[in-house]
Amino acid sequence: MTSNKKETIDSFTHKYSKICQENSWIDPSLYNAYGVKRGLRDKNGEGVLAGLTNISLIKSHDEMDGKRIPCDGKLLYRGYNINDLVKGFAHNQQYGFEEITYLLLFGSLPNEEQLVHFKDILVESRNLPKNFVRDVIMKAPSRDIMNSLTKSVLTLASYDETIDDVSLDNVLRQCLMLISIFPMLCVYGYHAYNHYECNESFYIHRPDDQLSTAQNILKMLRPDKQFTELEAKVLDIALVLHMEHGGGNNSTFTTRVVSSSGSDTYSVIAAALSSLKGPKHGGANIKVVEMVADIKSHVANPKDEEEVKSYLTKILKKEAFDRRGLIYGMGHAVYSISDPRAQIFKGFVEKLADDRGRRSDFELYAMIERLAPQVIAEERKIYKGVSANVDFYSGFVYSMLDIPLELYTPLFAMARIVGWSAHRLEELVNADKIIRPAYESPLIDKDYRVMQER
Repeated sequence: MTSNKKETIDSFTHKYSKICQENSWIDPSLYNAYGVKRGLRDKNGEGVLAGLTNISLIKSHDEMDGKRIPCDGKLLYRGYNINDLVKGFAHNQQYGFEEITYLLLFGSLPNEEQLVHFKDILVESRNLPKNFVRDVIMKAPSRDIMNSLTKSVLTLASYDETIDDVSLDNVLRQCLMLISIFPMLCVYGYHAYNHYECNESFYIHRPDDQLSTAQNILKMLRPDKQFTELEAKVLDIALVLHMEHGGGNNSTFTTRVVSSSGSDTYSVIAAALSSLKGPKHGGANIKVVEMVADIKSHVANPKDEEEVKSYLTKILKKEAFDRRGLIYGMGHAVYSISDPRAQIFKGFVEKLADDRGRRSDFELYAMIERLAPQVIAEERKIYKGVSANVDFYSGFVYSMLDIPLELYTPLFAMARIVGWSAHRLEELVNADKIIRPAYESPLIDKDYRVMQER
């Protein structure tokens, strides 16, 4: 594009974006006037009941005498408490990703024979088309690995001769294939970006059929393919905790909406990825890491609670960090007293921090977790109880594992592809109508005028 053409287009878009702003704006008072639940939530932030699911249950309150009483957060995968699931495979010194994938997809915990067979199926499904890395991933690499991942998923559709077959056996085959190759697509996409955009060495490590998903991610990512058992176990826990979180989160709801239209699996997962890419959904852990780094650079003594609390107050008042008034990693749309995922994760995070010589950083995170609710309670007139969510510690874990920032959200996708797959299957089994919420319009009639009279 010539500079003159670019200037012409830029001038047009600058002028007409203001017109878009003017004509797209809706008076906020009209939402109440028409009884509209913005973002499909009521005034208290509670999601509108849009469907039923047997995949997971999220609990944040008890009912007592007709009143909702906040309680410690609870998360069930197919009826099993997430605490019990993690304790189970951690106690047995096993990796949990494959076992919990089986549970979420099929509704029951596998016995040893079933799990071994399922792992073999995942290995058999983990094959990229010939020259896919060279022809797709290495060409036009993107600095945004989520875009690279979405491109790869949509391109895979052209290799599938049964793309539009939405029978359960075919959709399950497609889902198992995507679950098994997501780590390859993400890590290879990063290596391509790192080579072509950052001028670093380029290498491709094949996954090992004998290793778990978490082990293979670290093996494929690192130049020397080396990792410790603790590193792999903590990453495995992170994947399990991010696998599934109900049908109402943005990317999973997107999965169900697009599935209800009858679309193919690749398009459905690409849509879910596009949703997860949004910073309001999948990028919170990056903001936590950046916020903590900002605190360390501006607080003279990060071990002093009063200094840290004072700076958190500045962040909340939009006087520090990104000036958006948010303490990242604190609070959740559903949980108030506690996020069970964060509670589980914290113990493993502490072990890894001690192992990696990051004890002081862990203590700062723990201090922020303790002080932030106090600061929010003191500064916010309307205060819903808040606690650390799973994003609060996940970015810290990834930094200790030397995982680059570019892969933080793709790691989320590597885990959540399991939940998306389970919800796609459930939607296909139960739904007989396309999801179509209503929109009210405050428009008034206008008289049409011919061109010459405008």
